[in-house]
Amino acid sequence: MGINIEIKARAANVAHQRDLASRISETPCERIEQVDTFFEVPHGELKLREFAPNRGELIHYHRRCQSAPKRSDYSIVSTSEPVALREMLARALPTRGVVSKDRYLYLVGRTRIHFDDVAGIGWFIELEAVLLPGQSEESGRATVTDLMSRLEVRDADLIECAYIDLLTADGSGHPR
Repeated sequence: MGINIEIKARAANVAHQRDLASRISETPCERIEQVDTFFEVPHGELKLREFAPNRGELIHYHRRCQSAPKRSDYSIVSTSEPVALREMLARALPTRGVVSKDRYLYLVGRTRIHFDDVAGIGWFIELEAVLLPGQSEESGRATVTDLMSRLEVRDADLIECAYIDLLTADGSGHPR
């Protein structure tokens, strides 16, 4: 199981913030198209992420809904048959919803900076500081807080929930 410390925020100025990210990134920006299908499960969140007809990942995670940097515990299993896996899961579990996005990935050390253009809800920034075994959560929070400052992410821009929650919200911005 992996652990990261993460935030999600509305992008206040996408072009400017992506420029800032490109200046500090150790790799060129990578564009990734993703379709995430979420399934109803009794504990945590379960989603199938499809990159291509022959490439996907089944991801299960636990994360509190809060706007501050938070811990996320996750497990990922790769699949070469995401369509068949999605169809099988949909026969066994209720489908909660689908999130389609274009992701622009930048890397700073072990931290992933995502700029996500999410269909139906707009542009977001996501920071994920991947912790090494034995690394403290406080270290990950410090990394995320530093990158928030460098990318001009304000506390007021932070959101506490997942994209699927925003898409299925009742208009209040909070999950149903």
